[in-house]
Amino acid sequence: MCGIVGFTGAAQAAPILLDGLSKLEYRGYDSAGIAVRDGSSDVEIVKAKGKLKVLKEMTNDGAAVQGTCGIGHTRWATHGEPSTLNAHPHASDDGNVVAVHNGIIENYQELREKLTKSGYEFKSQTDTEVAVKLIDYYYKKYGLGPVDSIARAMIRIRGSYALCVMFRDFAGEIYTARKDSPMIIGVTGGETYVASDVPAILKYTRNVYYIGNMEIAKLEKGAVTFYNIDREEISKELVEIKWDAEAAEKGGYEHFMLKEIHEQPKVVRDTINSVVKDGKIDFGDIGLSDDEMKKINQIYIVACGSAYHVGMAAQYVIEDFTSIPVRVELASEFRYRRMPLSNESLVIIISQSGETADSLAALRMAKDKGIKTLGIVNVVGSSIAREADNVFYTLAGPEISVATTKAYSTQLIAGYLLAIQFAFARGEMEQETYDKLIAEMYTLPEKMEKILEDKERIQWYANKLSGCKDGFFIGRGIDYAIGLEGSLKMKEISYLHSEAYAAGELKHGPISLIEEGIPVIGILTQPDLYEKTVSNMVEVKSRGASLMGLTTYGNYSIEDLADFTVYIPQTDPHFTGSLSVIPLQLLGYYVSVAKGYDVDKPRNLAKSVTVE
Repeated sequence: MCGIVGFTGAAQAAPILLDGLSKLEYRGYDSAGIAVRDGSSDVEIVKAKGKLKVLKEMTNDGAAVQGTCGIGHTRWATHGEPSTLNAHPHASDDGNVVAVHNGIIENYQELREKLTKSGYEFKSQTDTEVAVKLIDYYYKKYGLGPVDSIARAMIRIRGSYALCVMFRDFAGEIYTARKDSPMIIGVTGGETYVASDVPAILKYTRNVYYIGNMEIAKLEKGAVTFYNIDREEISKELVEIKWDAEAAEKGGYEHFMLKEIHEQPKVVRDTINSVVKDGKIDFGDIGLSDDEMKKINQIYIVACGSAYHVGMAAQYVIEDFTSIPVRVELASEFRYRRMPLSNESLVIIISQSGETADSLAALRMAKDKGIKTLGIVNVVGSSIAREADNVFYTLAGPEISVATTKAYSTQLIAGYLLAIQFAFARGEMEQETYDKLIAEMYTLPEKMEKILEDKERIQWYANKLSGCKDGFFIGRGIDYAIGLEGSLKMKEISYLHSEAYAAGELKHGPISLIEEGIPVIGILTQPDLYEKTVSNMVEVKSRGASLMGLTTYGNYSIEDLADFTVYIPQTDPHFTGSLSVIPLQLLGYYVSVAKGYDVDKPRNLAKSVTVE
């Protein structure tokens, strides 16, 4: 989950590396470092514990480190505590090889013992240092150059990795390799860039290569050469990135998260427009035909974190609209399950980055069993996008804040569109209902904007919650699924312990935790379940809970029960999650702000979980 950036060209490398790392800090911020070389001189390595600003201050924003070729890294610690010693880049004993790494090397202890017997000494606790010295070992043993030494190391390493490597004997060149960890390479006007994610290089170039699994690339000034694991040269096609460079900047907002919350109306509208043509859903670009939809007899939605919560909401909608049974599975569990899968089933993998390690492994497991797969991803060219049989791209653009907001909302929309089209294609939905639902979906962006206009009231209530230590979110059906996401937002950025429960489950244990003043957020947007959830709120209020109600306009009787009420515009009950999630995002955001935390970079978390 670490961030990698590299550059070789005519300009000074250090400022470019630091700028790129600032765009990748959402991937890790325990420590950071750069390695830069000028001509044939030795590499200068500068590392610092803590956030990137510490490294920037040490190097005077890069001005103190001279050289036109370099690599950089921002770390999310896995092996070894956050420290300057464990920070990347790492070097071989004599400085011959310098590298940065994202991923986990599973057999690093075994390799470390082998290398120690060969005379290598280890200074850090990291698995990365093992990879660096293994490359150096093969480079010196066989003398066949960088590509050969990296390929030999790749064969020996078990696990996931993206590597950027510099060799003393090859000035101006960077070598990169990957397995199951993301890496893109950009080229423009005599300059070459490499990074873990698009935002790091978007301001410099839109033309990128995607290096494949078990492949190696040699980066020179303005040129890239690719090799397979057998050291054979292979060709790649340039891909143009469509994202707006300004979308990766804060644009005057205090935090990326607040900016991205406000971008939700636009990205939802863009995602709808990407597949709805002349009032009809067209999945031609996705590659999922109506005939194929008719044959599906089981859907598995597989995801992690917030994407899993999207799956929970989509499950209710798909099963309401169609006769297809839906199971929602955590990718980290699904990949190890030994369940029979019907040949006529569909596995839907949801992932913002398209690189989530457990989700990618689940996808591959499904494909190995011959099951049709569909990826719902936000990043073009990502591993899940490349490997899934069909791909639904959400048009959220770059999402920088660790806590997802706009990507979640576009994934919800993708779920609605799939549910509607499945129902219509299978003859389980009338034309009139189909047209009505699509028309209603087009009203969601405007209704989202209306909610955002009322955010000051939510900020006021969030300030009252900032002193609390625990909280609960309750709801039924789709409201329960949205409560799961609201609870996650609260805990991951404000560190307030919160749990979400299906409201009917309170009396089966959780109600014992209710005590005087504890906040309970009740979500009540489903007409058929409204009175049931109200009764559950009465139960917790009688035990001292402080209540917030989140419901649709018209349900004003809730004010007689709740201490604070938030209203969302009315819409079809299947779509209310797209509206009710916004106040919950804002609530978590403002509680975090009130407590003085770093909203965009919550402790112990990283944006893209590319390791197991």
